[in-house]
Amino acid sequence: MSRVELTGADGRWTLTLTDPDRRNCLDDVTCRELGEAIDTVAAADDVRTLVVAGEGKAFCAGADLPALFGDASERAVGELRRHLHSVYDSFLRLRRLEIPTVAAVQGAAVGAGLNLAMACDIRVAGPHASFAATFSRIGLHPGGGCTWFLVDALGPQRAMALLLDGGSLDGRAAVEQGLALELAEDPLGRAHELADRWAGHDQSLTRDIKTAVGLAASGDFDATLEFEAWAQASSATGPKIREVVERFRK
Repeated sequence: MSRVELTGADGRWTLTLTDPDRRNCLDDVTCRELGEAIDTVAAADDVRTLVVAGEGKAFCAGADLPALFGDASERAVGELRRHLHSVYDSFLRLRRLEIPTVAAVQGAAVGAGLNLAMACDIRVAGPHASFAATFSRIGLHPGGGCTWFLVDALGPQRAMALLLDGGSLDGRAAVEQGLALELAEDPLGRAHELADRWAGHDQSLTRDIKTAVGLAASGDFDATLEFEAWAQASSATGPKIREVVERFRK
């Protein structure tokens, strides 16, 4: 039975982890299916948005620790590192998509599950959501981009405290501290509402806005400005802005 379900219509895709009995944890099989699903979205024609969700009470409880680290003491560090990179890649492929991605976090997003949510552009939290960086509690250094994600969202001081504590944020705190966009009673429904709205934009406009935000997040003002000048000039030739200009001329 597949542990990842991918559905889509009119360029609007939904990727759902479908292993609720195991709290949607990530092992090699799930990671392979996850990566393949993201690749399918990347290769699809007329792709516009992607919503990422988890079935059941948990969004994703993180890595299957026995499967991932059960024989770690018997393996060379370099070999284990290479395997970890393959695990990371399964969800970090989300970051390479040129479309808006929205995580609907209805329950616990723990460890690698937190990374999966953070790899999306936007996070909508439900009333029972939690965002947990529990690595230090089990004697494990954070991985999968977690340090970068948390520093980017929370700033270095809050990220440091959360990682050292092995702590978590509930949905409300995640919104207040900038880790999630908003709190919603029905996070999946709200994620689809946002995705449907953004899917109405011209695809090149959406792609370029996502690129510009990425450049701005890097802190390079000049590079962002140069890209904006190119992208704005390109969009100015489009039919929608031309219609607006013509209305002002009347």
